[in-house]
Amino acid sequence: SGGMRRRLDLAASLISTPPLLFLDEPTTGLDPRTRAQMWDTIRRLVREGATVLLTTQYLDEADQLADRIAVIDRGKVIADGTADELKASIGGASVHLTLVDPEQLDEARRIVGDFLDVSAQISPEAGRLTAPLPDPNLTADLLIRLRDWEIGVEEITVSKPTLDEVFLTITGHPADESDDTERSAA
Repeated sequence: SGGMRRRLDLAASLISTPPLLFLDEPTTGLDPRTRAQMWDTIRRLVREGATVLLTTQYLDEADQLADRIAVIDRGKVIADGTADELKASIGGASVHLTLVDPEQLDEARRIVGDFLDVSAQISPEAGRLTAPLPDPNLTADLLIRLRDWEIGVEEITVSKPTLDEVFLTITGHPADESDDTERSAA
């Protein structure tokens, strides 16, 4: 199978523990267990002093493995830095709220917007609100405010931007399948 050939290629390239290793899309076609094993192997090689240059379309892979990331769009590096630097470049944390009663979405949007002073940047979708969170320490106070207005919250998450969101924001467009060879993160 393609996955077995991929594993054999990877194993052959790692036998000699090279000081410099170029990996182009190393986990494409691998099952989740083998992908995790490959990530562990790459981490071990780096700990042992190897330099690894990795190209990947899987930005969660870059987030997990890379010390530095270069975002390439149409053959040009358009951003580079650590994962945290790239995420910070497009903004801080966001709060995601799923309401018990979707009918309260408009009222919740007003309350969240007023409380966080971000009214124009809240995106409601399918009973869920997403808003920029200037200070994650405000999360508990926001929940208390919503409770005071008798708005039930079914689920809440606070998250940093993902590298996928970074890519979409800094390129200004989603990746095109027809253009895959020209866009990647390394």
